Amino acid sequence: MGTIFAEIELINNEDITLARRHFIGEEVKRMPVRIRVDAGSDMLCINERIQEQLQFPIVEKRKAQLANGHIVEYDVVSNVELRFKNRRSLCSAMILPGDAEPLLGCIPLEDMDVLIHPLREELIVNPDHPYYAQMKI
Repeated sequence: MGTIFAEIELINNEDITLARRHFIGEEVKRMPVRIRVDAGSDMLCINERIQEQLQFPIVEKRKAQLANGHIVEYDVVSNVELRFKNRRSLCSAMILPGDAEPLLGCIPLEDMDVLIHPLREELIVNPDHPYYAQMKI
């Protein structure tokens, strides 16, 4: 299976809340992103460039193990709304340094009920639930 990318939209959910309460106008920060789909990664990972533009609230620092085995510590942000086709997920994200490639990990993939189609090498909405996301509880 080759490298899989998806076109997603990242939205500052804190802005959505402020707009609903009429504290700000319609200026919700959002950005389309071409992201690498990585089922070997757990979390959503964005880079510092994306963080500078969308200004998600930093909530903690967390350690992570890279593919080469090194342990690193990165900031974690919250209130990240992720949209793909007719799906959405509200999640946290780790901030990778500089202009590092953003990654879409398995936790938001499962939350949105989307699948990696190995033959087409693309991210798809679960065909068993095409109109809504379904989770196991």
